[in-house]
Amino acid sequence: MAANSPTEYVQHHLHHLQIGDGGFWTLNIDTLIFSWATGLLFLGIFYSVARRVSADTPTGLQNFIEVLVEFADNTVKDAFHGSREFLGPLALTIFMWVLLWNLLDLVPVDWLPSLAAAIGIPYLRIVPSADMNATFGLSLMVLFLMLTYGVKGKGVGGFTKEMLFHPFNTIWLLPFNLILNVVEILAKPVSLAMRLFGNLYAAELIFILIAMLPWWAQWLPGGAWAIFHILVIPLQAFIFMVLTCVYIGLAYEEH
Repeated sequence: MAANSPTEYVQHHLHHLQIGDGGFWTLNIDTLIFSWATGLLFLGIFYSVARRVSADTPTGLQNFIEVLVEFADNTVKDAFHGSREFLGPLALTIFMWVLLWNLLDLVPVDWLPSLAAAIGIPYLRIVPSADMNATFGLSLMVLFLMLTYGVKGKGVGGFTKEMLFHPFNTIWLLPFNLILNVVEILAKPVSLAMRLFGNLYAAELIFILIAMLPWWAQWLPGGAWAIFHILVIPLQAFIFMVLTCVYIGLAYEEH
């Protein structure tokens, strides 16, 4: 994509297609579009395979999805000791959705923005996990589930007592306990969001810098970084899924 300078080239690729004035209520339309697209792709593939499932003649795709389902269920089983009816599907959804988000980072950085520019769309970023709004959206969901399962596992009284009397079981340190526990609860989803965003934003930026090289010089560094990034993509999805299960499990159990 043509640019007047390297700085403008990088800034152009890091700019979202937005609705709004840049304030709090500004929407990154490209993040929403590709988040919905990858989510619907995941649901469509899994639903299609589930409708045609066969115990006698399973397809390769069915076997692969069964491995993913069992993998997610075992991950939840190790981290959470309550009912897995909800958390099992949640873990699978988180893993697949974040995985598909991350996979978009392997699309050459100029392809879709150039296509969008050809039809009059000035900006386009296609990797939702490189947008802090998307990663914090997922982490806020984790925060809500932590609080919900905290009350569900301990009861309102038990949850309140733990917030006020843990780790120091004395009324004199009640405000200190409350501050510590609030900070601990908030730190977990914040770390989830920042870890995923930081890794994918850095990867996207490196791909953009490689794309600034002459076309004949892009293949070696681009290929090497893509191979390394293929290892990072599922790892980040796995970490987000596992930590979600661990955090919910810790909130559910009494200490």
